[in-house]
Order: sequence, then C-alpha cells, then structure tokens
Amino acid sequence: MADINRSDTAQYGHSGSPYQDAVHITSEIGPLRSVILRRPGAEVENITPDLMDRLLFDDIPYLPEAQKEHDAFAQTLRDAGAEVLYLEDLTAQALTDDTARGKFIDQILAESHYRIGYVHDGLKRYLLSLEPRKMVQNIMAGVRKDEIDISIASLEELAENANYPFLLEPMPNLYFTRDPAAVIGNGVLINHMAFHARKRESLFMEYVLKYNPRFAGQDIPVWRGRKVHSRIEGGDILVLNGHVVAIGISERTSANAIEDVARSLFGRSAYDTVIGINIPHGHATMHLDTVFTMINTDQFTVHPSIMDSGGRIDTYIIRPSAQAVREGNISSGQGSYGDGSIRITHCTDLTDVLKTVLGKTEVDLIPTGNADPVVAPREQWNDASNTFAVAPGEVVTYNRNYVSNDLLRRHGITVHEIDSSELSRGRGGPRCMTMPVVRDDVAQ
Repeated sequence: MADINRSDTAQYGHSGSPYQDAVHITSEIGPLRSVILRRPGAEVENITPDLMDRLLFDDIPYLPEAQKEHDAFAQTLRDAGAEVLYLEDLTAQALTDDTARGKFIDQILAESHYRIGYVHDGLKRYLLSLEPRKMVQNIMAGVRKDEIDISIASLEELAENANYPFLLEPMPNLYFTRDPAAVIGNGVLINHMAFHARKRESLFMEYVLKYNPRFAGQDIPVWRGRKVHSRIEGGDILVLNGHVVAIGISERTSANAIEDVARSLFGRSAYDTVIGINIPHGHATMHLDTVFTMINTDQFTVHPSIMDSGGRIDTYIIRPSAQAVREGNISSGQGSYGDGSIRITHCTDLTDVLKTVLGKTEVDLIPTGNADPVVAPREQWNDASNTFAVAPGEVVTYNRNYVSNDLLRRHGITVHEIDSSELSRGRGGPRCMTMPVVRDDVAQ
C-alpha cells in the first residue's frame, strides 16, 4: 500500500486516508479503496449453547479456523487494491483521549442497563484501568463475572440473572461490520439496530466518526443517527448509484425508518430516489443483501423465493414530490401516495423498476442456485446471494456455494472464492463482513 504519510493533498486527503474523501460510496460496485472489518475475537468463544438464541447465532464457530478464514478474506480484499481497516483499531485510536474514553464507557454501561451502583462502578474502574485497545477488545468480547471482584452488591444485582456468566454481554455479531453503519455518498447512517444483542454495536462507529483523527473534523454528514426508535441495519442498504438507494423492508429494517432516510437524503444530498423492497421477514432472509445484491452496472444476484410465482415483489419508489411529478410515474406503478413532500409509487415488477431508475434497457437477475428448488434455498442459507463486489463484475463469495458461483461465472462475473466453514455459521457472507468507506465512482 502506498505511504499514507505523504503530504501530497491532491492524492491524500487531510483525513490521513490515502484517498481524497474520508468516506465516499456512490455504488455497490465501484473499485473498492477502503473497507472496515472486524476480525472475529474472543466474543465468538463466549457463545454458549444456552446463549445462541439470545446472541442471534445458530451455531458456535471454531474461533482459530474462523480467524484463518477471515484473514484470507482480508488478504483477498488487499489483493484487489483495498485498504483494510479494523474496527477495533479505529475505536482504540478514537479513545486515546481520557474524556472520550470516559464518555464511551459511561454510554456502554448505560446501554447495558447499568445504573450507578456497585457493579456499574466496579465495571467502570476495571475498564478505565485498561489501555484503549485492550479495553475495546474486552468490551467486544464481553466481561465475565469472574473477571472482576465485586464483593458488595444490591439485592437486585445479586438476584437478577444470577446464573448468567457475564456482566457485559459479548458482541459476537461484530464481525458483520456491514450492519451498524452505512456510507451513502459522502455521509453516513449510524444505525438503530433491531435486536438488543446488537444495539450497542453502532456506538463504536459513532465514536470513530466523532473522535478518530481519520474522520473527526471532516464535516461528514450523519444522514440519520442511532438515537431514534425505528430500526434499520446496513445489510438492508444498497447504494445503486450516485442518486438511487435501495433499502429492504425486512425483519431488521422498518418501513418508517426508510422514509426517515429518504427525507434526510432528499434534503441534504444528491440522492433523489429511494427504493423500498419488501422481502420476507425471517431469520433466513434477515436483510436485503441476503437475497439481493448488485454485482455489475446491470447485473444482480437474487434469491428466487422473494418473488411470487409471477415474479412479483412489492417495491416502493420514494421521490421528492416535485421530481416525481417531473419525471412521471414508473410504468408498472400500481398507485402513488405521499404527503406532499414525497411521492411513493407502488410497483411489483422489480426488473422494470431497476431498468427505470438505473436508465438501463435490460438488467440481468442471476438466481441463487440456478433457481433449483433444493439447491437455491441451501445455498441461500449459506449466503450465496451475499456477494461482495470489489469492482464492476468482480465479486468475493463463499466457496461452498459452488452452483451459484458457477452460474455467476457463466454470466461473465469474475469470482474470488474464500473458505467459509466457520465464518458462515454466523449467517452472514462476504458483504455482511464489510463496511466499505471509500469506492471509486463508476460510469453507469
């Protein structure tokens, strides 16, 4: 990687990044330049069979092998020309200041439902005693009761969850860095996540943006913060180009959150179209990117079961009212709604919607598992649709989804396969494990 300490600001932005903008994403497919990962850590080994449901896991990955697989994944991204950043490092760099670190700990404890008391105070003393990176790693991993000597406690603290081994709950889903935040254009969504097990995760990105020297002071717009009630997660957000975003209405993202995002983008950015795609709500289809991803300017992966027998799926195009009137309705629209400031058009033909909003005469929807009734659900369960583009027509996938991978190649896609025996146990694929922060623009 190039020397990022050069003073050539034409090539290196004042953020310390080797790229001009601290964050810049105008597509799912632009050549990847900078991406945030989380290497699985001790939090994965703090999953027990009794805690799997609570922590949103179906199985317990074997950590040493999961780390090997993740390291190979990171190297694949580097080989494609990307700078790999790690969430734990970015957070530790953000918390070198005593004041920032104290605020972060206070917020972590508050969101872990600790009020001022013996346990709260003991945890705070323990965390403040650690150097920043160790503190961050321990918070991510979870803090066990036997790590801290708290000899005095209230009846509530003694009786509530008496058999639960942790004072701070582990965060094993953190290696899916896609979900806590998402870059759209030159701004960021910091997400209010759906389930308690993951709500604290977005706090890391909030502090990275506010206090890490790479991002602090860069005037990065926050399109929507995490202190809201309606839920949204990054796996449901696909940036299709410089003015169109698709967002899944899913188990993890609510329709009113999508409308919030649309209103924020319309008033503050170049984005003028948000597409809400209503996918089946369930664990196997938790996010839009588990069933639908963009892999080229006119090519997409899609899990066929999200559409009915006629190929229909409820899709909603949201635009500012003035623009919607100016451009006219989508040809397949079933009706238009809205409150005067936005226009919502209901459609059921996803292909037609994509062609219209992207300005394409044709689009290529490539079915998971070649639409085979047995292969497709099996490979979708192991994230065959969760492809991650490193450039137009070039993706990273799990090697276990060999039918889908072969089909992608037959459609002209370059496929980089990674081992996935352990990473896939978390129900997330290559896209789930990445938070891109900078991509090159592409002509579409």
